[in-house]
Amino acid sequence: MKTINLLTAALFVMMVSSCCKVNKQKARDPAIVEEPAMNTLSAREKSEGWQLLFDGETTEGWKNFNEEDISGWEVSEGCLVGLGLGGDIGGDIVSVNEYENFILKWEWKLGPKGNSGVIYHVLEGEKYKAPYETGPEYQLIEDEDYDFELEEWQKTAADYAMYVPNDEKILNNRDWNSSKIVFMEDKAEYWLNGKKVVEFVPWSEDWNQRRNSGKWDAYPDYGLAKKGHISLQDHGSKVWFRNVKIKEL
Repeated sequence: MKTINLLTAALFVMMVSSCCKVNKQKARDPAIVEEPAMNTLSAREKSEGWQLLFDGETTEGWKNFNEEDISGWEVSEGCLVGLGLGGDIGGDIVSVNEYENFILKWEWKLGPKGNSGVIYHVLEGEKYKAPYETGPEYQLIEDEDYDFELEEWQKTAADYAMYVPNDEKILNNRDWNSSKIVFMEDKAEYWLNGKKVVEFVPWSEDWNQRRNSGKWDAYPDYGLAKKGHISLQDHGSKVWFRNVKIKEL
């Protein structure tokens, strides 16, 4: 019995010592970063200028496109949820503030037959019926289980109807994904689950050729704004967003 007790005590001391070493290493090593709680900013993020676009509890900072109030969206279990009441026109929300150059990151998942998107540099006004008429879109959709077969330019992480994602793309169907947009005048990047999948130069000769290829003929102001709102799209299916954060550049 005494031998067993001595072994137990020794194991306990070893475990405590190991935990202390790990904690000390975390304190010394800046590469080991504690993940912030859901829908919050870490001390490092705050020092780097990140801002929350969703606080996890309210819809503050968002409104319906071309309106002052918000409807068709709710906050549930720390997520900003599009209820699937929208369509090609209607249902989309936009940030109250406008942004020019930025890094935007968020986590998201879709319901069955899901279709959504994150649109930026969105302009409002009576002449516009939807955010996609003016803003480029990071597409979110069920690639392999949609109502019809999708073209590559329609699939998740595409710059919709402009640039298609590369072979690095990994999509978690009906589960959580993380995405990021880096936008500057000399370069734009789209990231999905830690991989850079799209890169282009805004307003370059290549960009203009794609823009003028026919898809956007009905929307002459598409992609021209250098500053505008961020939009979350409700395209008639349920969508969840969380940890939506932005850093202006």
